Amino acid sequence: MARWGQGDPRWIVEERADATNVNNWHWTERDATSWSKSKLKEVLVGLVVEGEAGRCEISDLKHVEGEASCNSRKGKLIFFYEWDLRLSWRGTVKESGEKHKGSVEIPNLSEENEVDDTEINISKKKGEGDVLKDLMRTEGTTKVREALRDYLTALKTEFTLGMILPTKTAVGQELAAQQIRSGNTVQDSVSPQSLDINGVKIPTVKILMREIFNSPADKLYSIFTTKELVQKFSKCPAVIEAEKGGKLQMFDGCVSGEYAELVPSQRIVLKWRCRSWPDEHYATVALNFKGTAAQTELQLECRGVPVPNEDSTRQCWEKQYFEEIHTLLQQSKDNME
Repeated sequence: MARWGQGDPRWIVEERADATNVNNWHWTERDATSWSKSKLKEVLVGLVVEGEAGRCEISDLKHVEGEASCNSRKGKLIFFYEWDLRLSWRGTVKESGEKHKGSVEIPNLSEENEVDDTEINISKKKGEGDVLKDLMRTEGTTKVREALRDYLTALKTEFTLGMILPTKTAVGQELAAQQIRSGNTVQDSVSPQSLDINGVKIPTVKILMREIFNSPADKLYSIFTTKELVQKFSKCPAVIEAEKGGKLQMFDGCVSGEYAELVPSQRIVLKWRCRSWPDEHYATVALNFKGTAAQTELQLECRGVPVPNEDSTRQCWEKQYFEEIHTLLQQSKDNME
């Protein structure tokens, strides 16, 4: 047995505040199969392909067989996935108005092949309408590959939240850095907090973001508090109890919490967490709505985000909330016109 202070540095407990998987040296594994099935359905179903020949849409994920997992070893993430997928598509010929249906088969989506090299087979039910089959073979295949890349990106970012735990050195570097953001985020110097959850100190940061929506404040407020609208932009079943102490659950349970404060059309405060965060650890999210007749500035403050999850949390709000809400608002506008 090595003397105190002379052991292999990969095993030194003091390098981790919570003494968990020191320096990320041990092998850990997380099953991504169930999450992947939901994500594949989310990115593929509803995909629209348009061209001179007509319009097609992926209408269903008829068959999904396979598995996926993520492993962490020596501070590195290793991904395994293998999927056999069959999708249904339906389309309308532009000139004649004829409607046709077909299938998209992806027999081997795996880490062994690049997405661009993955086999994608397009078929159509008997009859005319080959122009739509050709449209799906060209533009459709491109759109499907883009959706598969979105799935893999989410697998390597969204799903892996919390798998790589911070060492003392990494935490110090994160807390010392100033995060300068552009676009819809504001410059925010990292303000470290140390929340004690079940005896474990968790270094956290505060995130500040701003986003402009083409919507009056009352409508934007309702998108965060109405179950049907939340399910529309999140594309998943949700639990929305918009009252003080009411429960919140979204994205197949990846996000959960409760409503702590509601001021109609003005302010929402949430007790909010991602499933991959340390057990019982919640951030406090304040959403302030600053509206005019046609637009609303949403000001977000998220306090208590675990340091290693800062970037993924920003991405969650940008991609899964803001971008999808913009899409929902645009679709509502198009339907009215």
